[in-house]
Amino acid sequence: MKSNKFVVIVLLPIFVLTGIFLIAPLFYGLGVSLFDYNPVRMRNPFIGLENYRQLLSDAVFKKAVRNTLVFVTVTVALNIVFTLFISTILVDLPWRGWKNFFRTIFFIPCIAPLVTSAVVWNRGILITQDGLMNALLKFLRLPPVNWLGDQKIVMASIILFTLWADFGYNTVLFCSGLEGIPRDFLEAAEMDGANALYKFMKIRLPLLGRTFVFVVMMTIISYFQMMVQFMILVAKGGVNYSGTTLAYYVYKTGFIDKNMGYASAVATILFILIFVMSMIQRRLNRVDWEY
Repeated sequence: MKSNKFVVIVLLPIFVLTGIFLIAPLFYGLGVSLFDYNPVRMRNPFIGLENYRQLLSDAVFKKAVRNTLVFVTVTVALNIVFTLFISTILVDLPWRGWKNFFRTIFFIPCIAPLVTSAVVWNRGILITQDGLMNALLKFLRLPPVNWLGDQKIVMASIILFTLWADFGYNTVLFCSGLEGIPRDFLEAAEMDGANALYKFMKIRLPLLGRTFVFVVMMTIISYFQMMVQFMILVAKGGVNYSGTTLAYYVYKTGFIDKNMGYASAVATILFILIFVMSMIQRRLNRVDWEY
């Protein structure tokens, strides 16, 4: 009985803080979405589900949903494949000093503020005139590309930047997960003549299940909410809203247009998308094993 009281006393502050700073804002945002709310007005009438009905006919919102799904799907897939490949190579390096060196190098972009990195890419790498990417194309005798002004490739440019800025984090996580796999399994497979691909597909990848599920879910949630690079790399959502995502649309509608009610409705849809995608991912990658 005394131990139960101690547990309640210890956990009570956590539950209170969670309720105040996590659960309450969710319900507050849902409530605001039912009003024609503008923070600079004195009167904000209740309009029910009108904001949600307006979303059905909002072409920009539909474009933002499509851009968000494309960005998240492509970037998460490339991130997971690339970081898993790099991590597998790193953990097999014979000298631990090389492992730590490359982990540090790969993690450096994660340390830099995303705003600063985006400005550097915007002004020095992806800029049409005298940018590093176009300088490389010129060296290869290829025509220059308008990386951030062409609506056909602006999303590809943002995906490239995001992969560069974020792949070091998942690389470190995958390295930790791979190093936690007992060497006995790999040594036994080597004695049976298994090659590197077989060891990865039949031993490492299945035993990496819990780390894999965690990394995928956290990456999906993070990428759904990304906004900084879209604000800096593409001005005002890009040509024909080619760089507009749901997170940026929430910011623009709420803080620039001062239409907080409509922005809250968009944010609610974004929350539902993240929740559904996370539950589907968790269901597909359910892991039940021990080693």
